[in-house]
Amino acid sequence: MKEHKKYSNKTKAAFILLIVMLIILLGNFNTLQNSKKVNENINAIYKDRLVVAHYIFQYSKQLHFIKSEAEKLNLSDNIKKDEIVHTLNIIHNIDDLYAKTVLTNNEKQHFDIFLASCKEINKQVENKNWYKIAKSSEFALKTLESLSEIQIKEGKAKLSSANAMYNKNNSLGQLQIGLLIILGGITFYLLIVKKIKRKVKIPEPPSMN
Repeated sequence: MKEHKKYSNKTKAAFILLIVMLIILLGNFNTLQNSKKVNENINAIYKDRLVVAHYIFQYSKQLHFIKSEAEKLNLSDNIKKDEIVHTLNIIHNIDDLYAKTVLTNNEKQHFDIFLASCKEINKQVENKNWYKIAKSSEFALKTLESLSEIQIKEGKAKLSSANAMYNKNNSLGQLQIGLLIILGGITFYLLIVKKIKRKVKIPEPPSMN
């Protein structure tokens, strides 16, 4: 009966240890998955938000130049045309880079509107319609402001998601430490109990002689 009880206690202890180890294993897997997502979010903030913010700045700089050139009265039409065409080529070089980034549906719609404005500027350069060029440049600049606001919003969302996963990893880490302490406590208890049982000697019955 004692052997059965002893075996039962060991089985229960082993079962508890197995559960604790399984929880720790699942926690580690979850932590690794969250770390991967955090890394993806950080890369997205850099590649699709900070880099794109630089593209928007370059767009804005070139469009301000086009608008300024179109409004100048002391420049000949040919000089204006050459300078604006050259600036549009710089803008078109950025287009391909921008298009390769990850765009939300809302962002893609605004970007298409921006491209249409640049196409209109290109069309009006041939007609030398400087007034319409200035107006199209102004409209394109407003579209860039909307794109910039989207960048900030999406960047904040990615950052919030990364922070949330970091906090979750932190909580899981604390849980794992707690479980390891429990695991160590159970192991220590089993070792101590086993050691004490070994030291206890059963007294021999008195001799009848």
